Amino acid sequence: MAFERLKNFIAPPENDDGYDEQESNEVEEITYRESEVKPVSTYESRKTNVETIPNNAQMVLFEPRSFEEAEEIAVHLKNRRACVVNLHRLQREYSQRTIDFLTGVVFALDGKIQKIGHNVILCAPRNVGIDGSISLESDED
Repeated sequence: MAFERLKNFIAPPENDDGYDEQESNEVEEITYRESEVKPVSTYESRKTNVETIPNNAQMVLFEPRSFEEAEEIAVHLKNRRACVVNLHRLQREYSQRTIDFLTGVVFALDGKIQKIGHNVILCAPRNVGIDGSISLESDED
């Protein structure tokens, strides 16, 4: 069906402008070949594949006592280090602000953020793969 439409677009079936029916049926066959997809921008070309994670990948643990410490966490994320952040020492309001800030940082770095416990989150840049999930619901029902 789609090929017929393409064929009719390239060589319309019998029209009154001097085309012979046989000429209109002689449509060149269009061949498609797979080509390598190239990045749209330099940002896309700098992205790292998960398969190329270095052996010296690091994870940094944080237990911030104020919202101002969130900037230090962001610096580690920018340096391609995963961060585990325990927010239990922060007031609820500052804890939420920290999560919002880190969510933005992780989004900008094309990474992932995941809750791994009560008031504990994992922030990972793109070069650190996260597999699996942690259920935060109790099994007792």
